[in-house]
Amino acid sequence: MLSKNSINFIRSLKDKKTRQQEMLFTAEGTKSVLELCHASKISVKGVFATKDWLEEHASEISRNIELNEVSNKDLDQISSLKTHQNVLLMAQIPLINITTADFSEGLHLLIDTVQDPGNLGTIIRIADWYGIKNIICSNACADAYNSKTIQASMASIARVNIFYTDLGDFLAENKLPVYGAVMDGQNLKEVKLQTPAFLLIGNEGKGISPKLKPFITHAITIAKIGEAESLNAAIATAIICDRMVFS
Repeated sequence: MLSKNSINFIRSLKDKKTRQQEMLFTAEGTKSVLELCHASKISVKGVFATKDWLEEHASEISRNIELNEVSNKDLDQISSLKTHQNVLLMAQIPLINITTADFSEGLHLLIDTVQDPGNLGTIIRIADWYGIKNIICSNACADAYNSKTIQASMASIARVNIFYTDLGDFLAENKLPVYGAVMDGQNLKEVKLQTPAFLLIGNEGKGISPKLKPFITHAITIAKIGEAESLNAAIATAIICDRMVFS
């Protein structure tokens, strides 16, 4: 049984400010928890699970990770989900420095003010699928360690580096080609990727910020046949990555 203080502390990690102060986040669900427990860059502080879950999965977790048997009532109180998934993990937010990141090879994502945590989590999962190691987010993006982002990433956050910075300042200092996803760019099917490079994805409703458009060296677009006004940011990212990574 968890103490009241422990319950209150874990619940406080739902708040972005608290996560940043404590440098901790939570994740839920068997797949995410087990993958994060085995991820080299994730330092797990504890796993909180029902007796049945521990009986089934404890042998799959390293012995140096603290396992805590808790009740369904405890999980109801600390879970960020409407219905808990029998297990919750608490882990350290990785300390990674953008000034030491390696952008010398391959494709890297720039995410401009994508504000839906589910979209950002899906983009992280897409990056992992296509072997993209770095995602540089604007400071106005959703928090990568929001519980909804973690849930949508399906543990891919353990394999992709996430940075937050002022994208204008970043692009002013990094002179790689920038492929910007816009409505009136070159047909994606005609584009051949030059690497290393950045792919810039804009906000769900407003697209790429005006201050970032001057940094675009290759304006690209997904050709359409129907009348839909736009595509979901994560779906657009997947389509573009598939074309560019295998071009």
